[in-house]
Amino acid sequence: MGRAEVDAYQAAVAHSARVRRLRIWLPIGAVVISAIFISVSVIRAYLPENLSVESARIEDGKIVMERPAIAGRNDDGISYSMTAVRALQDIANPNMITLEDVKAAVPLNVNTIARVVATEGIFDRGTDRMELTAPFDVNLSNGTTAKFQSAQLDVVAGTLNTDDPVAIDTEQASIVAQSLKITDKGRTITFAGQVRVNIEAAAIRNRGS
Repeated sequence: MGRAEVDAYQAAVAHSARVRRLRIWLPIGAVVISAIFISVSVIRAYLPENLSVESARIEDGKIVMERPAIAGRNDDGISYSMTAVRALQDIANPNMITLEDVKAAVPLNVNTIARVVATEGIFDRGTDRMELTAPFDVNLSNGTTAKFQSAQLDVVAGTLNTDDPVAIDTEQASIVAQSLKITDKGRTITFAGQVRVNIEAAAIRNRGS
């Protein structure tokens, strides 16, 4: 076998390995992103009119709602909930709502629940955009976890962007990247900047079989 054939063979092997990794990671990434968008959709549907609050007051030009909470069931009868330590609604621009110390639990399907824990989120009802300005985690009941430092979401466009590090872990694989971009409602997922992927050999064999 000549040098050209060896190079071609090695390139084919590398390509095959990348394809197997993508087969593993694309569904995982899509599920994580779905969890984030579903959580934001719950918030956008109910804020602020249908919140239950412990107390409310006006402070520094904002309506300050203590212990806001949302709870209910989806069409499949599975419970969802969202709580925060505080919600602040700008009186001058009531579309702007800031949530502090958010915890949300939303069903992705009958078998998987996503729990989102965020330090702060700023939601603009006028544009259906949310900016998560501090670290937040997404934890799925199937063992998948994702850690973000920040993110900007556009619910209508179905996009998510972050220029800060992202780490996603499952029982069989993990990925770390310096930035992440989601477009086309989660159909296109781009990890960038010193991307490191670790996948258990058994997971690749199972996908390749």
